[in-house]
Amino acid sequence: MSKKQVGILGENVLVPTHVGVIMDGNGRWAKKRALPRKFGHREGAKTFRTIARHAKAIGISYITFYAFSTENWKRPKDEVDAIMDLFEKYLDEVRDFMDENIRVRFVGDRTMLKPVLQEKMKKVEEDSKDFDSMTLVLAINYGGRDEIAHAVRSIAQDVADGKIGADRINESLIQSRLYTEEIPDVDLIIRPSGEQRLSNFLIWQAAYAEYYFTNILWPDFSKKDLEKAVLTFSERNRRFGGI
Repeated sequence: MSKKQVGILGENVLVPTHVGVIMDGNGRWAKKRALPRKFGHREGAKTFRTIARHAKAIGISYITFYAFSTENWKRPKDEVDAIMDLFEKYLDEVRDFMDENIRVRFVGDRTMLKPVLQEKMKKVEEDSKDFDSMTLVLAINYGGRDEIAHAVRSIAQDVADGKIGADRINESLIQSRLYTEEIPDVDLIIRPSGEQRLSNFLIWQAAYAEYYFTNILWPDFSKKDLEKAVLTFSERNRRFGGI
Protein backbone atom coordinates (compact mmCIF):
# COMPACT_ATOMS: atom_id res chain seq x y z
CA MET A 1 0.00 0.00 0.00
CA SER A 2 1.06 3.59 -0.56
CA LYS A 3 2.22 5.40 2.56
CA LYS A 4 2.40 8.99 3.77
CA GLN A 5 5.93 10.21 4.25
CA VAL A 6 7.87 13.21 5.42
CA GLY A 7 10.60 13.63 2.84
CA ILE A 8 11.87 15.79 0.03
CA LEU A 9 8.30 16.42 -1.17
CA GLY A 10 7.23 17.86 2.17
CA GLU A 11 5.09 16.63 5.03
CA ASN A 12 2.27 14.11 4.82
CA VAL A 13 2.68 13.33 1.10
CA LEU A 14 1.15 10.02 0.02
CA VAL A 15 3.96 8.38 -1.93
CA PRO A 16 2.95 5.51 -4.25
CA THR A 17 4.54 2.20 -3.38
CA HIS A 18 4.82 1.10 -7.02
CA VAL A 19 5.12 3.44 -10.01
CA GLY A 20 5.00 2.32 -13.62
CA VAL A 21 6.56 4.48 -16.33
CA ILE A 22 5.86 4.25 -20.05
CA MET A 23 8.97 5.81 -21.56
CA ASP A 24 7.32 7.35 -24.62
CA GLY A 25 8.39 10.10 -27.00
CA ASN A 26 12.02 9.25 -27.74
CA GLY A 27 11.49 9.09 -31.49
CA ARG A 28 9.52 12.32 -31.62
CA TRP A 29 12.17 14.04 -29.51
CA ALA A 30 14.79 13.10 -32.10
CA LYS A 31 12.56 14.01 -35.06
CA LYS A 32 12.00 17.51 -33.66
CA ARG A 33 15.77 17.93 -33.80
CA ALA A 34 16.18 16.34 -37.26
CA LEU A 35 18.10 13.44 -35.71
CA PRO A 36 17.77 9.66 -36.23
CA ARG A 37 15.35 8.02 -33.79
CA LYS A 38 18.18 6.13 -32.09
CA PHE A 39 19.49 9.42 -30.71
CA GLY A 40 16.18 9.89 -28.94
CA HIS A 41 16.55 6.47 -27.34
CA ARG A 42 20.03 7.40 -26.13
CA GLU A 43 18.70 10.53 -24.47
CA GLY A 44 15.80 8.55 -23.08
CA ALA A 45 18.25 6.13 -21.47
CA LYS A 46 19.91 9.06 -19.67
CA THR A 47 16.52 10.19 -18.40
CA PHE A 48 15.77 6.67 -17.21
CA ARG A 49 18.85 6.66 -15.00
CA THR A 50 18.02 10.10 -13.57
CA ILE A 51 14.39 9.25 -12.83
CA ALA A 52 15.21 5.85 -11.32
CA ARG A 53 17.56 7.43 -8.80
CA HIS A 54 15.15 10.24 -7.97
CA ALA A 55 12.36 7.72 -7.39
CA LYS A 56 14.50 6.19 -4.67
CA ALA A 57 15.14 9.63 -3.15
CA ILE A 58 11.39 10.35 -3.06
CA GLY A 59 10.69 7.09 -1.25
CA ILE A 60 9.14 4.99 -4.02
CA SER A 61 9.67 1.30 -3.23
CA TYR A 62 9.12 -0.17 -6.71
CA ILE A 63 9.42 1.45 -10.11
CA THR A 64 8.80 -0.37 -13.39
CA PHE A 65 9.97 1.07 -16.70
CA TYR A 66 8.39 -0.07 -19.97
CA ALA A 67 11.57 -0.39 -22.01
CA PHE A 68 10.58 -2.65 -24.92
CA SER A 69 7.17 -4.14 -25.70
CA THR A 70 6.25 -7.32 -27.53
CA GLU A 71 4.92 -5.04 -30.29
CA ASN A 72 8.16 -3.04 -30.63
CA TRP A 73 9.71 -5.77 -32.80
CA LYS A 74 7.61 -4.30 -35.63
CA ARG A 75 9.80 -1.18 -35.68
CA PRO A 76 12.61 -0.75 -38.24
CA LYS A 77 15.47 -3.19 -37.65
CA ASP A 78 18.07 -0.46 -37.15
CA GLU A 79 15.95 1.10 -34.40
CA VAL A 80 15.39 -2.25 -32.68
CA ASP A 81 19.12 -3.00 -32.89
CA ALA A 82 19.92 0.41 -31.37
CA ILE A 83 17.56 -0.23 -28.46
CA MET A 84 19.07 -3.65 -27.82
CA ASP A 85 22.58 -2.20 -27.94
CA LEU A 86 21.53 0.39 -25.37
CA PHE A 87 20.05 -2.32 -23.20
CA GLU A 88 23.26 -4.33 -23.31
CA LYS A 89 25.24 -1.21 -22.40
CA TYR A 90 22.86 -0.59 -19.49
CA LEU A 91 23.45 -4.12 -18.21
CA ASP A 92 27.16 -3.38 -18.14
CA GLU A 93 26.50 -0.18 -16.17
CA VAL A 94 23.86 -1.55 -13.81
CA ARG A 95 26.43 -2.16 -11.08
CA ASP A 96 26.08 1.54 -10.33
CA PHE A 97 22.50 0.92 -9.19
CA MET A 98 23.54 -2.15 -7.24
CA ASP A 99 26.12 -0.07 -5.38
CA GLU A 100 23.15 1.98 -4.15
CA ASN A 101 21.43 -1.10 -2.64
CA ILE A 102 18.84 -1.20 -5.45
CA ARG A 103 17.42 -4.55 -6.46
CA VAL A 104 17.08 -5.03 -10.21
CA ARG A 105 14.39 -7.21 -11.80
CA PHE A 106 13.35 -7.91 -15.38
CA VAL A 107 9.88 -8.89 -16.56
CA GLY A 108 8.84 -10.15 -19.96
CA ASP A 109 9.54 -13.03 -22.33
CA ARG A 110 13.32 -13.36 -22.48
CA THR A 111 13.41 -16.17 -25.03
CA MET A 112 13.60 -13.80 -28.01
CA LEU A 113 16.58 -11.91 -26.60
CA LYS A 114 20.20 -12.75 -27.39
CA PRO A 115 21.66 -15.41 -25.07
CA VAL A 116 24.32 -12.97 -23.86
CA LEU A 117 21.57 -10.58 -22.74
CA GLN A 118 19.66 -13.34 -21.01
CA GLU A 119 22.77 -14.37 -19.09
CA LYS A 120 23.55 -10.82 -18.04
CA MET A 121 19.96 -10.29 -16.88
CA LYS A 122 20.07 -13.47 -14.81
CA LYS A 123 23.39 -12.47 -13.23
CA VAL A 124 22.15 -8.97 -12.33
CA GLU A 125 19.01 -10.35 -10.71
CA GLU A 126 20.97 -12.91 -8.72
CA ASP A 127 23.59 -10.42 -7.54
CA SER A 128 21.02 -7.83 -6.42
CA LYS A 129 18.34 -10.13 -4.98
CA ASP A 130 19.00 -9.14 -1.36
CA PHE A 131 19.09 -5.36 -1.88
CA ASP A 132 16.15 -3.53 -0.37
CA SER A 133 16.38 0.25 -0.75
CA MET A 134 14.22 0.07 -3.91
CA THR A 135 13.29 -2.47 -6.57
CA LEU A 136 13.95 -1.31 -10.12
CA VAL A 137 12.02 -3.32 -12.72
CA LEU A 138 12.66 -3.24 -16.46
CA ALA A 139 9.95 -4.59 -18.76
CA ILE A 140 11.78 -6.04 -21.77
CA ASN A 141 9.88 -7.84 -24.56
CA TYR A 142 6.89 -7.39 -22.28
CA GLY A 143 3.19 -7.31 -23.07
CA GLY A 144 0.35 -7.41 -20.57
CA ARG A 145 -1.77 -9.81 -22.61
CA ASP A 146 1.22 -12.03 -23.30
CA GLU A 147 1.96 -12.11 -19.57
CA ILE A 148 -1.59 -13.23 -18.75
CA ALA A 149 -1.51 -15.87 -21.51
CA HIS A 150 1.78 -17.16 -20.10
CA ALA A 151 0.22 -17.42 -16.64
CA VAL A 152 -2.87 -19.22 -17.95
CA ARG A 153 -0.74 -21.74 -19.88
CA SER A 154 1.22 -22.48 -16.71
CA ILE A 155 -1.96 -23.08 -14.72
CA ALA A 156 -3.56 -25.13 -17.51
CA GLN A 157 -0.52 -27.42 -17.55
CA ASP A 158 -0.81 -27.98 -13.81
CA VAL A 159 -4.50 -28.85 -14.21
CA ALA A 160 -3.69 -31.25 -17.06
CA ASP A 161 -0.99 -32.87 -14.92
CA GLY A 162 -3.42 -33.30 -12.04
CA LYS A 163 -1.43 -31.03 -9.72
CA ILE A 164 -4.40 -28.73 -9.10
CA GLY A 165 -8.13 -28.79 -9.78
CA ALA A 166 -9.86 -26.24 -11.98
CA ASP A 167 -11.86 -25.10 -8.96
CA ARG A 168 -8.64 -23.73 -7.43
CA ILE A 169 -8.19 -21.16 -10.18
CA ASN A 170 -8.78 -17.69 -8.78
CA GLU A 171 -7.25 -14.21 -8.94
CA SER A 172 -4.56 -15.07 -6.40
CA LEU A 173 -3.42 -18.11 -8.35
CA ILE A 174 -3.26 -16.19 -11.62
CA GLN A 175 -1.33 -13.37 -9.94
CA SER A 176 1.16 -15.89 -8.56
CA ARG A 177 2.02 -16.95 -12.12
CA LEU A 178 2.60 -13.44 -13.48
CA TYR A 179 6.10 -12.13 -14.15
CA THR A 180 5.49 -9.71 -11.27
CA GLU A 181 4.43 -12.39 -8.81
CA GLU A 182 6.28 -10.93 -5.80
CA ILE A 183 5.82 -7.28 -6.77
CA PRO A 184 2.79 -5.30 -5.50
CA ASP A 185 0.22 -3.96 -7.93
CA VAL A 186 1.07 -0.64 -9.52
CA ASP A 187 -0.36 2.47 -7.81
CA LEU A 188 0.55 5.14 -10.35
CA ILE A 189 1.30 4.92 -14.07
CA ILE A 190 3.09 7.84 -15.68
CA ARG A 191 2.99 8.32 -19.44
CA PRO A 192 4.73 11.28 -21.07
CA SER A 193 4.50 12.37 -24.74
CA GLY A 194 0.79 13.21 -24.89
CA GLU A 195 -0.56 9.70 -25.47
CA GLN A 196 -3.30 8.58 -23.07
CA ARG A 197 -3.41 4.78 -23.11
CA LEU A 198 -1.75 1.81 -21.40
CA SER A 199 -0.36 0.22 -24.58
CA ASN A 200 -0.51 -3.28 -23.07
CA PHE A 201 1.52 -2.30 -19.99
CA LEU A 202 0.77 -3.97 -16.62
CA ILE A 203 -2.87 -4.39 -17.56
CA TRP A 204 -3.57 -6.90 -14.76
CA GLN A 205 -1.54 -5.02 -12.16
CA ALA A 206 -3.10 -1.65 -13.07
CA ALA A 207 -6.66 -2.62 -12.15
CA TYR A 208 -6.82 0.18 -9.55
CA ALA A 209 -3.90 2.33 -10.67
CA GLU A 210 -4.06 6.08 -11.01
CA TYR A 211 -2.83 7.58 -14.30
CA TYR A 212 -0.74 10.66 -14.92
CA PHE A 213 -0.40 11.92 -18.50
CA THR A 214 1.79 14.76 -19.69
CA ASN A 215 2.76 16.20 -23.07
CA ILE A 216 6.45 16.26 -22.13
CA LEU A 217 8.53 13.89 -24.27
CA TRP A 218 10.40 11.28 -22.25
CA PRO A 219 13.96 12.61 -22.86
CA ASP A 220 12.81 15.95 -21.41
CA PHE A 221 11.06 14.40 -18.38
CA SER A 222 12.78 15.78 -15.27
CA LYS A 223 13.01 15.17 -11.54
CA LYS A 224 10.51 17.99 -11.03
CA ASP A 225 8.10 16.28 -13.42
CA LEU A 226 8.30 13.08 -11.36
CA GLU A 227 7.66 15.06 -8.20
CA LYS A 228 4.64 16.74 -9.80
CA ALA A 229 3.21 13.35 -10.78
CA VAL A 230 3.63 12.01 -7.23
CA LEU A 231 2.10 15.13 -5.66
CA THR A 232 -0.87 14.85 -8.04
CA PHE A 233 -1.27 11.20 -7.01
CA SER A 234 -1.16 12.20 -3.34
CA GLU A 235 -4.16 14.50 -3.82
CA ARG A 236 -6.42 11.84 -5.33
CA ASN A 237 -9.01 9.84 -3.40
CA ARG A 238 -8.52 6.12 -4.03
CA ARG A 239 -11.59 4.18 -2.92
CA PHE A 240 -10.90 0.75 -4.49
CA GLY A 241 -14.59 0.22 -5.16
CA GLY A 242 -15.69 1.49 -1.77
CA ILE A 243 -17.26 4.80 -0.74
